[in-house]
Amino acid sequence: MLTPRTRRPLVFTAVILAMFMAAIEATIIATSMPTIVARLGDMPLYSWVFSSYLLMQAVSVPIYGKLSDLFGRKRVFLFGLSTFLASSVLCGLAQSMSMLVAFRFLQGLGAGAVQPLAMTLIGDLYEVEERARVQAYVSSVWGISSIVGPMSGALIVQYLDWAWVFWINVPFAVAAIVIVSLYLHEEVERKRPHIDYAGAGFLLAGLSVLMLMLTHIADLTMPRLLGLMAIVGLAAVLFIRQEQRAREPMVSLSLWKTPLVAVANSATLVAGIAMIGILNYLPTFIQGVLGTSAMVAGLAVSAMSIGWPLASLTGGRLLMRVGSRKVARAGGIALFFGSLILALFANAGVMVAAAGAFVLGMGMGLLHISFLISIQSSVPWSQRGAATASYILMRILGSAIGSAIFGGMLNYSLQRYLDNHALTEQVSIADIQSLLDGARAGHAIGEAATENLRAGLSYSLHWVLWGVFLAAVVTLVIAWSAKEMQRSAESEPGSADKQSSQQR
Repeated sequence: MLTPRTRRPLVFTAVILAMFMAAIEATIIATSMPTIVARLGDMPLYSWVFSSYLLMQAVSVPIYGKLSDLFGRKRVFLFGLSTFLASSVLCGLAQSMSMLVAFRFLQGLGAGAVQPLAMTLIGDLYEVEERARVQAYVSSVWGISSIVGPMSGALIVQYLDWAWVFWINVPFAVAAIVIVSLYLHEEVERKRPHIDYAGAGFLLAGLSVLMLMLTHIADLTMPRLLGLMAIVGLAAVLFIRQEQRAREPMVSLSLWKTPLVAVANSATLVAGIAMIGILNYLPTFIQGVLGTSAMVAGLAVSAMSIGWPLASLTGGRLLMRVGSRKVARAGGIALFFGSLILALFANAGVMVAAAGAFVLGMGMGLLHISFLISIQSSVPWSQRGAATASYILMRILGSAIGSAIFGGMLNYSLQRYLDNHALTEQVSIADIQSLLDGARAGHAIGEAATENLRAGLSYSLHWVLWGVFLAAVVTLVIAWSAKEMQRSAESEPGSADKQSSQQR
């Protein structure tokens, strides 16, 4: 619990810096990856740059949530910020896609603490009446990053070394570390930790094999596919058994007995699949199919990130007036129509693609603010870290699974297109990196091959967009069943401390 010595305005500033760092990382890498893969090569590892980061986030988020409940937010938050800082420097030093993927694993380990702990700190710093408004302000950070991130990514890869895509995080991480070290003070009851390493191991093993299977499904024989499916199933069974009997489970399955938590986490899981499909592959569509520059792709993708915080601000204000249920339903509807616009009309041009991304971003913003506030308000303080972490875990897990699904879908459908049109001797999947180099594509592989590859890429990415639409439909169905937010019966400790800190 926070003490009166905590300087709430300064700690809130550190939270904003950390959230901005995480937000800009999500947007700047998405629009930069087509250029990065064109420089480093090894197109089959494209999706693993995202998947490796998300995989380690998915595994570490619930661990950090549990550790923050045991040892306090400060220590865990500082560890995550420091790890994220060091790994960002290493990512910029990568000399190959393999090295970049390895360093992204480490970066994901640090990011696993940053976002959920920042949101948990907001829950600690502010009462529930203030929380919706403040969480909306925090979400507005995505609005700034939505402009700065994609445009910065495009400018960096066009005028500077791509390494600055990662090094731009350094000053924000350093500032957040200094502020939290000096001005966040807690009184934490010392407890003997019982870390669920077995649960973490089963989750890591199962997710790694699942993502490997989904990403390379086009290359797997039936016996290998069945073997990998068996491994994933066994890991899932062992993980659930371990969580049921662990003294301090990595994922508290008891939280899922609360209907609101179960619905919110399920909807967030599927929405995460939809979100990563657009974030990862809309820039590739705009550059590779529509033939525009990284700058234009950055502007189009920024529309989704602009829609998100605008909807979060609006949803945060409406939450206490109309209820969380209506806000969640509105988010599901916006997600549905945004993904439908992209699936049907993406070829119509950049403006149409940007409009679809904007509406989809509004859906994500409304869903996020309604479910986050509902979960944090429905559990006592002692479980808020774990509950917030479970929510973040579901979104990251959805993104990790979605990245693997859509990566496998893209590779499979593109290879099938080339085979069906007898183009395998003319072009290959690896030639996409030439296509993403824009004007240099025709010179690298020839004009005829470029057009054939562009047609195949369009065909494949449209399958990805329809996959996003399917995920949006499922999200809408789940969100429609959400119950109204209910406040936990347990009073929040430390209210007096918070009131005292407000005066500082």
